[in-house]
Amino acid sequence: MPFSSLSLELQQREADGLLRRRRVLQSPQGVRVRMDGEDVLSFCSNDYLGLASHPALVEAACAGARRFGVGAGASHLVSGHTAVHHELEQKLAEFTGLPAALLFSTGYMANLGIITALLGRGGTLFADKLNHASLNDAALLARARMMRYPHGDLAVLERQLAASTARRKLVASDAVFSMDGDIAPVPELLALCEKYDAWLLLDDAHGFGVLGKNGRGTLEHFSSLLAPRPSRIIYMATLGKAAGVFGAFAAGAPELIAWLVQAARSYIYTTATPPLLAAALLESLRIIAEETWRRERLAELVDVLRGGLKSQRWRLMPSETPIQPLLIGSSQSAVRASENLRQRGILVPAIRPPTVPQGTARLRITLSAAHSVADVRQLVDALQQLENE
Repeated sequence: MPFSSLSLELQQREADGLLRRRRVLQSPQGVRVRMDGEDVLSFCSNDYLGLASHPALVEAACAGARRFGVGAGASHLVSGHTAVHHELEQKLAEFTGLPAALLFSTGYMANLGIITALLGRGGTLFADKLNHASLNDAALLARARMMRYPHGDLAVLERQLAASTARRKLVASDAVFSMDGDIAPVPELLALCEKYDAWLLLDDAHGFGVLGKNGRGTLEHFSSLLAPRPSRIIYMATLGKAAGVFGAFAAGAPELIAWLVQAARSYIYTTATPPLLAAALLESLRIIAEETWRRERLAELVDVLRGGLKSQRWRLMPSETPIQPLLIGSSQSAVRASENLRQRGILVPAIRPPTVPQGTARLRITLSAAHSVADVRQLVDALQQLENE
């Protein structure tokens, strides 16, 4: 059998508690969903602001489909760049306070496009060890040298930058780390980039819409320390998490965006996203900016969770964001805890290696503004019952 070796590897993954399985969602995304035929309370979505099935976004998407049809039909550089795509790019630049923006289909494609367009064999990428996989994969695809530094260790990063003779230097970091929930030390990273003439790429997939008074992301969160917007920052954020729709964008200096149009292969050689999604995202940006109560609710729910969960065996990792990881330890134990919660009607995913380091398997609790205080207290009670068992 040509694939028998794969069967053996799959069996080994299952034995190690590492086999991934898909669940089937049978309802709109939300905090109470129907999954695999069961109604469950969900704490496993990145829909942080509760916008994924918001009626105003649904109506905007329908209006966009009536105006522009369903598919873009071509890449942005052929004939797929519609007026609503163009308007969204302008609004995203205004929203983030940066000069220009460029849409990508996904955050993964955005990181691939940015890094391969800016770095080659003569460049070096300096990467936090807990960065998203797309940033690491991009360095490999660019054939650039990649130097990783321990999570948040600015002293090691400075030594690496000081010793580097690379033609181009790019420091890349998650702005909010997707599996830990902590926020990168952006002002300090920027200071090092200024000192050693490096670019700074921030992947704000989990901060955009969530951080800052107006939801403008990590740059607004640190606005008092970053004004005016530094020209060496390359900002990337996704639009399928807090924004509730789909896609991603890069923002920064006009020269950067102009170069990405010329050289980012993941932008050039792919069909533009459906224009109806851009129409929905314009409405999403309005809600993100105007409805500040959604971020206030998130902060309240984080306090309820962290104040209520008094675990002896399991530990909530330090995080002030809607990503609240509960460290379990072994993969098998994390899977077992996740399954026991599911049997209680609560959905929380077990995150295991290689997504996280060995021995740090966890339950990744994600909160949404659509959750109630009672929802979070139900989760807390269930977790404490599980631990006592």
